[in-house]
Amino acid sequence: MQAQEIITKVTDIFKYVLDDDTIVLCETTTATDIEEWDSLSHIQLIGAIEKQFKIKFTAPEIRGFKNVGDICNTIHRKLS
Repeated sequence: MQAQEIITKVTDIFKYVLDDDTIVLCETTTATDIEEWDSLSHIQLIGAIEKQFKIKFTAPEIRGFKNVGDICNTIHRKLS
């Protein structure tokens, strides 16, 4: 799966989980950039991403996510 496909799917997940169709993500997007992205929604986002891509993140991976790029790069690595 290409990087652009991953970020497109991740964007769709963010829009659904956060109930905001106006969300636009890029690799540098962080939780401080999106008002609805708090600790509770982060857990929901991770679960939805794991389900969509049929992968599992480790606890250290999740703790290491600083931005959307980190999430997408980890997805890409797991799918490769």
